[in-house]
Amino acid sequence: MTDWATIASFATAGGTLVLAAATFSAVRSSSRTARIAEEGLLASLRPLLVPSQNDDPPQKVMWSDLHKALLPGGRAVVEVEGEVIYVAIGLRNAGSGLALLHGWYPYPGRAFRDVPPADVDAIRRLTIDLYIPVGGSGYFEAAVRDLDDPVREGLLTTIAARELFTIDLLYGDLQGRQRTISRFTLVPTDDGDGWFCRANRHWNLDTPDPR
Repeated sequence: MTDWATIASFATAGGTLVLAAATFSAVRSSSRTARIAEEGLLASLRPLLVPSQNDDPPQKVMWSDLHKALLPGGRAVVEVEGEVIYVAIGLRNAGSGLALLHGWYPYPGRAFRDVPPADVDAIRRLTIDLYIPVGGSGYFEAAVRDLDDPVREGLLTTIAARELFTIDLLYGDLQGRQRTISRFTLVPTDDGDGWFCRANRHWNLDTPDPR
């Protein structure tokens, strides 16, 4: 005798299993689509800083103590006045999103070495917000003022000897995401006075390293 109640129970269970599988597949596909869309959105907002170009307009740089400098395209400013070391770099945003600079870390007497970037906790935070527009030029500025600053003596020696040195810049998009560290090397010019810079490496801190 056919047990219709049992058959109905099995049919219901089978239908539920099929529905669950279809729901799981749909949710998984939806999540994958959402991730792809999010990655595409972030890619459209990702900044990437490189040295400014020689034909970029000069930037008028002023520090908090009203020290001023004119920064030509493709150049850097490295000056010592009194007890203060002033540094500025001409930048261009080659990415697709606005760049918000967070901070910097200098390496006196070191250049072109394949070493990891500065630890985020060691980054020297900027006291003002500096922005570089998409496809546009701007600048980074900072100063070393404390007499007991651990990098002070090394920087003074490097600058006086006109030797190459390295600076790591930390920045991100307008929302503070997509944090990136770009490494720049400051190179003395042959005229015995000026400096220019070149970009060495870029590290994305919030995504897996593609290298």
